Amino acid sequence: MTGDEATARQGPDGLRRCHWALGGEDLLYYHDTEWGVAITGDDAMFERVCLEGFQAGLSWLTVLRKRPALREVFAGFDPAAIARYGEADVERLLGDARLIRSRPKIQAVINNARAALELPGGLAALVWDHAPADHRVPEKVDDVPPSTPESAALAKALKRHGFKFVGPTTAYATMQAAGVVDDHLGDCFRRTRPHE
Repeated sequence: MTGDEATARQGPDGLRRCHWALGGEDLLYYHDTEWGVAITGDDAMFERVCLEGFQAGLSWLTVLRKRPALREVFAGFDPAAIARYGEADVERLLGDARLIRSRPKIQAVINNARAALELPGGLAALVWDHAPADHRVPEKVDDVPPSTPESAALAKALKRHGFKFVGPTTAYATMQAAGVVDDHLGDCFRRTRPHE
């Protein structure tokens, strides 16, 4: 991208946003109300880890559109409830056309729920422990990395605690979604007016 395409773009309401937010109403709403907002609760953080894991190989829009069904079948992403799921639940979920029907991803959610319950201090604390000491404001799309040393360290820590589907890129996307890093572009209205 070059020129204006590499920076925030003007939306239908005249506000400038990160370029990806203009890919549809679902993305616009997610960008404006949720992406980059600080999450401190374990269940909400668990949902972000799971959703980012589901995204691997897919578009974020696909995950957003399936999110209501994912929330329904995964008990609102309550790790205690999901930890009780067994093989029959995996088969049931694989038969649900509303979902992302990937056996490894579904099994990872169940596995990660069990791992999350065993984390000393909780999942949110572990993710926030990997917040960078200094994070530059991205001025253009190319300034936003796919992963960072901190996200690589977070992925390693999660894997050490038994998590699956949590590589450095997935860990970084979780950090972005949960507000651990703020990757709204410098001229995006969410950075300049974050509480609107």
